[in-house]
Amino acid sequence: MAEGAAEAPAESGGGGDLGAGALERGVAPIKSRYLTTKEQFHEFLEARQEKPSQEPKKGNSHDCALAEPEAKRIRLEDGQLGEGTTEEPAELGKRPQAQKRARGQNKGRPHVKPTHYDKNRLCPSLVQESAAKCFFGDRCRFLHDVNSYLKTKPADLGPRCVLFETYGRCPYGVTCRFARAHLGPEGQNLVQEEVVQAPPIRNGLDKALQQQLRKRKIHFERAEQALRQLGKGHLPGPTPAVTTPTGTVSAPGQDNCDTQQARLGPSTSSPSHSPIQTCGPLTDEDIVRLRPCEKRQLDISGKLYLAPLTTCGNLPFRRICKRFGADVTCGEMAVCTNLLQGQTSEWALLKRHQCEDIFGVQLEGAFPDTMTKCAELLNRSIEVDFVDINVGCPIDLVYKKGGGCALMNRSAKFQQIVCGMNQVLDVPLTVKIRTGVQERVNLAHRLLPKLRDWGAALVTLHGRSREQRYTKLADWQYIKQCVMAASPMPLFGNGDILSYEDANCAMQTGVAGIMIARGALLKPWLFTEIKEQRHWDISSSERLDILRDFTYYGLEHWGSDTQGVEKTRRFLLEWLSFLCRYVPVGLLERLPQRINERPPYYLGRDYLETLMASQKAADWIHISEMLLGPVPPNFVFVPKHKANAYK
Repeated sequence: MAEGAAEAPAESGGGGDLGAGALERGVAPIKSRYLTTKEQFHEFLEARQEKPSQEPKKGNSHDCALAEPEAKRIRLEDGQLGEGTTEEPAELGKRPQAQKRARGQNKGRPHVKPTHYDKNRLCPSLVQESAAKCFFGDRCRFLHDVNSYLKTKPADLGPRCVLFETYGRCPYGVTCRFARAHLGPEGQNLVQEEVVQAPPIRNGLDKALQQQLRKRKIHFERAEQALRQLGKGHLPGPTPAVTTPTGTVSAPGQDNCDTQQARLGPSTSSPSHSPIQTCGPLTDEDIVRLRPCEKRQLDISGKLYLAPLTTCGNLPFRRICKRFGADVTCGEMAVCTNLLQGQTSEWALLKRHQCEDIFGVQLEGAFPDTMTKCAELLNRSIEVDFVDINVGCPIDLVYKKGGGCALMNRSAKFQQIVCGMNQVLDVPLTVKIRTGVQERVNLAHRLLPKLRDWGAALVTLHGRSREQRYTKLADWQYIKQCVMAASPMPLFGNGDILSYEDANCAMQTGVAGIMIARGALLKPWLFTEIKEQRHWDISSSERLDILRDFTYYGLEHWGSDTQGVEKTRRFLLEWLSFLCRYVPVGLLERLPQRINERPPYYLGRDYLETLMASQKAADWIHISEMLLGPVPPNFVFVPKHKANAYK
């Protein structure tokens, strides 16, 4: 997901010490009067920052160099060394592997959970003001003395509580970091009766369902029946081309119900073939189950589709993108086995806000049984408009288990997954793929006709292979070829869209629509630019307002206690590691900025614009403190991707 981060350091610029001279290849063309050197850039910021933010060696560890792995400390641009590295240049040349390791994920980064910053926690029975006593009694590991808790509780962060203002009641009570906004004179939690409303979040995990999943008491009748048919070789055959109405996306062949039923093997509506003993002419399954032609259709041709983005594509970020014009949103990639186990953290990825009018979830898995069962589980427990299969994830953890991109080379399993899920879902099934696994061996054009015949309603093609990652630009010429191979099934294109010109060129390839990933992370107002066909020279204060709205949405979603605040801060910092790559329109020598162009060091039109251009994690933390208050003692943040911050 950290696109552009994997590009070669010399080509991507990396913000070297560039003056007003000619810019290197892969460096954003900024007007010469704004260019500066690295030293002058950081001197300017340090001179303006307040004194507390310049004390990283005392409790608040803003300088993340101590916590970063060795490969992270190596300077990524111009062959220079990073801070804390004493190697000579001659010795550095003997360690080419160390520079190579400066790409990819920061697997050695410290993982500090938000609970680490809230050790003296108040018992939930007191927080929720429950009439009953604590179930655990003396064995409870939380505090039961409110006065003792208040002595160790960090200071409030502000006079306004987002939850109290939005819903009329803050469920975090005295533990809220904005508690003075809703605590009475005797410490009671106030309620605004006229404002009280249910949170507009859907697709939560019910406790009863979670217990059933953990005890494996859920029965998957439809999935097991579909798997039996697949095991006997009853797979859908080729489907004749069917012309669908303009702007309507449906699985090819779904208009002919009788033909589709025949292709699925023995009819499930016939009592003689049903494994369930019945006393009437129809089973319950016949009444509930929809035939393929009766599925809801997905009409998203020409719409702007926000890609499912791991870590950064959370619900608060999707709300930001919806506000700027995103039409279709999708939850982060969820692992099917974790969902079947009832893991709370995995089910949280499926949550849907009421503003997401066209919303889907993306599943990852390697085997037909788990994917089909998970599809049936979601079909009856959450509200979505489509379900997407991730066949594009390139990371080793997924690929080596046979999921993600590996499915492109496992056509038999891939077919069983698509056909099995399609049989148990009442909503359209979509698939996201790459061009292939190896860089020069394209597979998508051969898979697309098969996916059409297997019943996929829509496919999104990312114009890169797993092997090349982001070392080259997306291959839109190949996507153009694949449009013909996929016809009449709609094909969405994905890759390198950062301006309305890029979007216009992409639509000229004949795709049904475009999916936007990195472009939304760099500038979420890209959706507005595309719809209004203009470049938006957004000011630094407007960008800060966007970040402030994100923190409000984050506090609504993750909570306003210490854990919620720090979780919001963490996701804000991960997003800032992408936002710093954006170059304001008014500073560019030519328009538009290309997605593979790294910004050199430059001084913005005001202090805030310069601060937002910083590639140091310490400056991102400073921005987070402007919105969420001071960080806890010994706070450390290292971005997920090694190329997302420079020292």
